[in-house]
Amino acid sequence: MGTETGHDAQSPAARVLVLGIGNILWADEGFGVRTVEAFHRRFETGAEVTILDGGTQGLYLVDHVASHDLLLVFDAIDYGLEPGTVHLVRDAEVPRFTGNKKMSLHQTGFQEVLSAADLLGRYPTSLALIGCQPVDLEDWGGPLTGPVAAAIAPALDLAVEVLAGWGIAVRPRTVPLPPEQQLLGNDIDHAAYERNLAAGSAPAA
Repeated sequence: MGTETGHDAQSPAARVLVLGIGNILWADEGFGVRTVEAFHRRFETGAEVTILDGGTQGLYLVDHVASHDLLLVFDAIDYGLEPGTVHLVRDAEVPRFTGNKKMSLHQTGFQEVLSAADLLGRYPTSLALIGCQPVDLEDWGGPLTGPVAAAIAPALDLAVEVLAGWGIAVRPRTVPLPPEQQLLGNDIDHAAYERNLAAGSAPAA
């Protein structure tokens, strides 16, 4: 599956999308969003890299995927492994796992995103999916469970390795990212969201 776009994975002209998908309102379903949020907060990249919270946008992500050559995705994935395990799959394996055991609406939607990009003849030349085995997907409004929250750091390390393999430079930020430049705002960033939970605030529908 996939159509070549003419860009080598290590070409400086390659456009890279780092994408987190999931739903922060369903506990470990938020892993992908929280991980891409942490990636954006922790690292600087070149202009060729787009960092995106894809949430549950489904087919609305087709244009984003189709306009990039290299795609790195964070998501909660049922690999059948120990909860909290981080696992990397690449290229032809990615659609199989994004559609493996329907765990949420967005996963089926993302498999369709890849199929749509393929039909358009604008499929990424390289794909990498960094998934985490969830513990709980049923806790409405709940935070990430301990094992999945602890998996964010190793997932980020793995992402840096993947990007380096594609010839993409990633640099730790030397100056903290101002709140107004963070990927998520309006009290739904990870720290504020969990503070609100601790204070007893109900999540927004």
